[in-house]
Amino acid sequence: MNCPTFSPCQDEARAHQRASDAAPTCGESLITLLERYGVDHVFGIPGVHTIELYRGLAASSIRHITPRHEQGAGFMADGYARVTGKPGVCLIITGPGMTNIATAMAQAYADSIPMLVISSVNARRELGSGDGRLHELPSQRAIFAGLTAFSHTLLDAADLPQVLARAFAVFSSARPRPVHIEIPLDVIVSPAEAPANALITTAARPAPDAAAIAAAAGLLARAKRPLILAGGGAMDAAEPLRALAERLQAPVALTINAKGLLPCGHPLLLGSTQSLPQTRELVRDADVVLAIGTELGETDYDTVFDGGFAIDGHLIRIDIDTGQLMRNFRPGTAIVGDAKAALSGLAAALGSSPADASAVWGAARVAGARAKIEAGYDAPTRTQAALIETLAAVLPGVIIAGDSTSPTYVGNLTYDAASPRTWFNSSTGYGTLGYGLPAAIGAKLAAPHRPVVCLIGDGGLQFTLPELASAVQAGAPVIVVVWNNAGYGEIRKYMTAHDITPVGVDPYTPDFITLAHGFGCLAHTVDDPASLAAALRQATVAQRPTVIEIRETDWFAKAGA
Repeated sequence: MNCPTFSPCQDEARAHQRASDAAPTCGESLITLLERYGVDHVFGIPGVHTIELYRGLAASSIRHITPRHEQGAGFMADGYARVTGKPGVCLIITGPGMTNIATAMAQAYADSIPMLVISSVNARRELGSGDGRLHELPSQRAIFAGLTAFSHTLLDAADLPQVLARAFAVFSSARPRPVHIEIPLDVIVSPAEAPANALITTAARPAPDAAAIAAAAGLLARAKRPLILAGGGAMDAAEPLRALAERLQAPVALTINAKGLLPCGHPLLLGSTQSLPQTRELVRDADVVLAIGTELGETDYDTVFDGGFAIDGHLIRIDIDTGQLMRNFRPGTAIVGDAKAALSGLAAALGSSPADASAVWGAARVAGARAKIEAGYDAPTRTQAALIETLAAVLPGVIIAGDSTSPTYVGNLTYDAASPRTWFNSSTGYGTLGYGLPAAIGAKLAAPHRPVVCLIGDGGLQFTLPELASAVQAGAPVIVVVWNNAGYGEIRKYMTAHDITPVGVDPYTPDFITLAHGFGCLAHTVDDPASLAAALRQATVAQRPTVIEIRETDWFAKAGA
């Protein structure tokens, strides 16, 4: 987004100089306020329309990360947010910078990820003029209103503290989706000192209604076959969820974004198997189903797209979003509020007396269902599951950021994370390609002392391959595991299965090892779990990113799949 030498934007930049050398500008006050809200990283690419946002950045405690594309900035912010629970913050230039980040914002919107995107926009007197100014859009705010909790144009610098407070209130108390604040070029340079006594407050999540909690507790107390469906909206409620499940002896199925809410190996954990017949049978057999923080949408409950997921028992839904409570499956009992508070309230209302340990419902049914599920895995599924098991075994505490690729799909089904916020990918919700690498970089910056793996296909990696340079520059030694099936393998299989001659699914596949070295990364090619484990151990002591390529044909041949 750099300005060409012949562009009139240089004159425009001179025209928008600081109104006063004595008073901080709106851009400088923005950085001050972000610091007060605890922001420690921002992601963005400076341009002629955003340099005034950077005026106060160098003297601040905030670290700036420069991606190679604004989509990468958004995905990095997304990965950072998923690991920390804090909003990922981006500084983005007018026009093309914003349209570049749109896909990342849409993924965050679909998965309820907190993201603050602060952009420039043309001067107030030029908005919607159609004069053909640099980076001009008819209405930038209108474009992003549909991808955000709200999109706001800051028309007066004095309103900056209030608008930021609104944004952080969304992140702390509502369904945490992206927020977009655009600042006109003339407002960015306006005097706007951040008040020294400005209140930096966050709103609390709404408490559930006591009567609704009591009604739900009564239903659960009388249930003979209770079952729990938990989603990403319950991410901060692992302890009360586990306590309630054990009190009820209720099987628990987790969405992909909720993996880790019950740890791997827990006897009540069904995993993320809601699209499989065995788990669907259990759900239909339940007389009371408790759904917490989940859309009950197809990317978690109907990945086979056959409409076969059904709930026959009494449905209790807990969600912070009142609209979501009534989508997909209408509840018999609806509770609006914070998942952790609601589950804690239910546990308190039910008391501490354990469920009948001799009941056939619960652990015994889970064990039987899981045994049938695992017995049905074919050889390719087993060999790709072994890949992910190797990652978990060699890298304790690993965070895995996945892309839309075959091993990620397998992991969504077979992998049980040890703790929350350690398995996430772009195959749910919006389902974009190219997410994995920049999201892993954001995750590594959020958790520098933990191993972070990007699990991505050769096709998806080519969407955001230049972000390897960003990882090197940022000192983020992520481990990039590339599943190379020489093209868009999943789409190729899908076309063949639907009797469509494959077209457009065989893009040229570059030499990833040579490219990795060119970007300054370490690189290996492996073909079985043992060689993968060895490469992972080398990567853990490296001070730079490592690319590990796995050619699908070699991996399957070695495993006899």
